[in-house]
Amino acid sequence: MSARSALYVPGDAAGKLAKALAKGADELIVDLEDAVPQAGKEAARATVSSWLGGLPPEIAGPRLWVRINPGAQGHEDLRAVAAPGLTGVCVAKAEDPADLAGLDALLTSLEKERSIPEPLRLIPLLESGEALFRARELARSPRVTRLQLGEADLAADLGVTPSPDGRELLWARSQVVAASAAAKISPPIAPVSTDFRDLDALRESTEALRRLGFWGRACIHPAQIPVVHEVFTPSEEELAKARDIVARYDEALTSGTGVCLDASGRLIDEAVVRSARRLLS
Repeated sequence: MSARSALYVPGDAAGKLAKALAKGADELIVDLEDAVPQAGKEAARATVSSWLGGLPPEIAGPRLWVRINPGAQGHEDLRAVAAPGLTGVCVAKAEDPADLAGLDALLTSLEKERSIPEPLRLIPLLESGEALFRARELARSPRVTRLQLGEADLAADLGVTPSPDGRELLWARSQVVAASAAAKISPPIAPVSTDFRDLDALRESTEALRRLGFWGRACIHPAQIPVVHEVFTPSEEELAKARDIVARYDEALTSGTGVCLDASGRLIDEAVVRSARRLLS
């Protein structure tokens, strides 16, 4: 379940929620965790529940996620917001697959009780060293459709100070990409950039993250969405090249060989074709 952009929206801000659907993001992540102070959790749950309940049954727009708190609070969040129209929940500070199994059981019960037609999905947010080392287990847990990094908490847990190019987090980023591929789930979307004013830097870092294997990026401000969409929308030239590679390879297979050359005379084999098919999909 890929998306070019996922815009965070505070769960306690009714005015921002009312406008969020029109911001142009592929997905919204309504936040009940970091964006909401402890004293405001209950009110935020009510706000999000009311907003979800007021949406049209067949909404044409972004997919909707809610970021829930870790532990017992997350179960309270889930009971408040699980409803038809919701795509699923992002699980803050996920570390233990047993916790995801508990959420799976609760979701199964709520879906039956509330006549939710489509199974709700889970996105574990990996925000600690422990989470990184258990990334493969988390990726293979029930209902998990993709992984996501929470780099601010991760950097604090690891004791690193990321430089502008984020090289200190390179291993963590590649670990999440590899765990997703191993579990055969969707590629992760990239973590947020907190500087929403420097769009040139956003483009540069987003292009680097795409090369690393991320597909899509979380955003904290609507101004970031057009840049992120440009980076993660294949150009016509890229699509044409991918189609040509697939066509040449299929023709080679028909003639009895699994190897051929692209338009520039470079070798095409099954691995190159797999990347081309992924882009076209």
